[in-house]
Amino acid sequence: MNSRVPFDVSKSATKPVTPPVLTTSPLPAGVEPDWLARYRPWQPVVEPGFWVVLYGLNATFNTVVVAMDVERHQLGFAAWKPAVWEWSSSLVMLALIPAVVAMMRRFPISFGTWRSNLKWHLLASGGYCLLHVLGMVAIRKIVYLMQGSTYDFGNWPRELFYEYLKDVRSYFSILLSIGFYQLVLLRVQGEATLLAAPDSGPPVEPIELPERFLVKKLGKEFLLPAAEVEWLQAWGNYVNLRVRGRDYPLRSTMAEIETRLNPQRFVRVHRSYIVNLDCVESIEPLESGDARAKMRDGRTLPVSRRYRENLRRVASWDRANKP
Repeated sequence: MNSRVPFDVSKSATKPVTPPVLTTSPLPAGVEPDWLARYRPWQPVVEPGFWVVLYGLNATFNTVVVAMDVERHQLGFAAWKPAVWEWSSSLVMLALIPAVVAMMRRFPISFGTWRSNLKWHLLASGGYCLLHVLGMVAIRKIVYLMQGSTYDFGNWPRELFYEYLKDVRSYFSILLSIGFYQLVLLRVQGEATLLAAPDSGPPVEPIELPERFLVKKLGKEFLLPAAEVEWLQAWGNYVNLRVRGRDYPLRSTMAEIETRLNPQRFVRVHRSYIVNLDCVESIEPLESGDARAKMRDGRTLPVSRRYRENLRRVASWDRANKP
């Protein structure tokens, strides 16, 4: 493969066949409710913005409450100290949100996984507390030093245990909030499942290599042809099926679903990606030995060197066997 000229799949393939329209679908694939379609472009802003606003308001209200308590009990603290206490804690907790989200993706909490994944979140809550305490103490010491004073956290073992009793609740509150949000999105956008064998009689289509997926959305069901899936991406204990700009989560692992897909159509290109060859426009090699797959919708997916040769071999077989 030339290291400068991309391997163009589209030039060697015949014009792709337009996928059949599902006349039995109560809600065609790719069609979203108006509010969800309007929300999608704002999603990357709304999701982090929610946490920024939440922790900002929490720090502001707590600062006012602590300042009122200081004045009520005539404790004699400087007015800036309650603000430093509350904002240092909230800022560090806000900075830790991406780590909690990553843990939720790696070890999802659901009815089928919470028993096996709970221990990992309990361990993570300890790390969350330690980072929270170290971060807020560092900020307080810096601000106190700038004010010509010193900050003393006190007895570390006792104070750390005290903070953990609060932080473990905060950690799992974040998990519950993320889980509820994801559940709402899943209910609206739809969740895919593999077709099961009928209770009696032979199946009407192959079960081992399914031609369609069953998608449940807003209490309705429709069939999604496997040929319409552009690529699959690993996401914790789910695999996202990308179809015309939409993601349909499938409760499976990449290893499991790879054995259920047509190997002449779907090829593993990365530990986290499987692509539909009909949707690949070109493969661009990189000097590192890896590559990039440009999809027909303009998206670029990583191709690791481990799977690059297999992709080239299957793509060559596909070209040679097309009419």
